[in-house]
Amino acid sequence: MLRSFARKPSAKSPGIMAFIDEGSEIEGKYTFTGAGTILLNGNLQGEIAITGELIVGEKAVVKATIRAGSVVVWGQVVGDVHASERVELKGAARVVGTLEAPVVVLDEGVFFEGRCEMTAPRLDQADRESSIVRLKA
Repeated sequence: MLRSFARKPSAKSPGIMAFIDEGSEIEGKYTFTGAGTILLNGNLQGEIAITGELIVGEKAVVKATIRAGSVVVWGQVVGDVHASERVELKGAARVVGTLEAPVVVLDEGVFFEGRCEMTAPRLDQADRESSIVRLKA
C-alpha cells in the first residue's frame, strides 16, 4: 500500500521519517522540523507544521491547518493547506478549505471546495543572487 503513495525521493529528501497509521488519532499540534516525508493515514485534528513533505494517505481524515514544504493528499482534509513548494490532490482526495502554494496540482476525480492561491515560489539565497545578477545584465 505504501508504494502507491511514494514518489521518487528527491536529492534533498531522505525518505519517510514518520508513519502514522490507520487507527491512530491525534488531537493537537504535530510538528516535525527535519527533512523527509511524513505519511499520515490516521485521524488528526488541530494543526500540522513540518518542513518536509506530508502525504495524507487514502484512509486519513485530517481536520487541521497544514503548513509544510509540500503536501500530497489522497484522503480527506478539512482546513487550510499552506505549502512552500507544492500541493497535489490525488486519486479520491476530498479537500475543503484553502490551498496556498506556488504549484497546485489537482488530478481528475478529486473533490475540492474552497479557495486556491498560487503564491510566488520562495527563493533560497543562491537563487536570489543569481536572479539579481540576471536582472543587472
